[in-house]
Amino acid sequence: MTVKLIYTFLFFTLTIMFASSEDKTLSIGDPLPNVIALDHENNEFDFEANLSDSVSVVFFYPKAHTPGCTLQACSMRDAFTTLHQKGIQVLGVSSDSPKSQKSFKEKYSLPYTLISDKSGAVAEAFGKGKWSRQAYIFYENKLIWKDTKGATSKQGEEAISALSSLGLI
Repeated sequence: MTVKLIYTFLFFTLTIMFASSEDKTLSIGDPLPNVIALDHENNEFDFEANLSDSVSVVFFYPKAHTPGCTLQACSMRDAFTTLHQKGIQVLGVSSDSPKSQKSFKEKYSLPYTLISDKSGAVAEAFGKGKWSRQAYIFYENKLIWKDTKGATSKQGEEAISALSSLGLI
């Protein structure tokens, strides 16, 4: 009986930890969160000040230097030229330190800014769980698209497809 209770407890705990936080995330039409965090160079990055004047893709990955997150970040790297040519900003966010973000950026030649969310303030502002993989597109300071089950190797393609369907590229 005790083993069954332990398994039940673990099942519910893991379900809560890894469940989609879609019902808590920003809604379409919500403004870009007003949050500040450190970038990969250990400089303050103000989301509202830096992203409100352009089309922006903000994607979250759980942990730098891990297989799935590397695939996700590299897919955004591979899509970057297309996005950048259209003036679209790309921003990657994880709970890693600025130092870890910087080494991740350098190791995989990631051409966009990486944000350190060690405190969890950015994830909280977006209404997402710490370990969930998600992506958001903002236009004129408003959320116009979101993917609360972010892909790994196809995140860049999905962002381009969404921007295309919205008539922004």
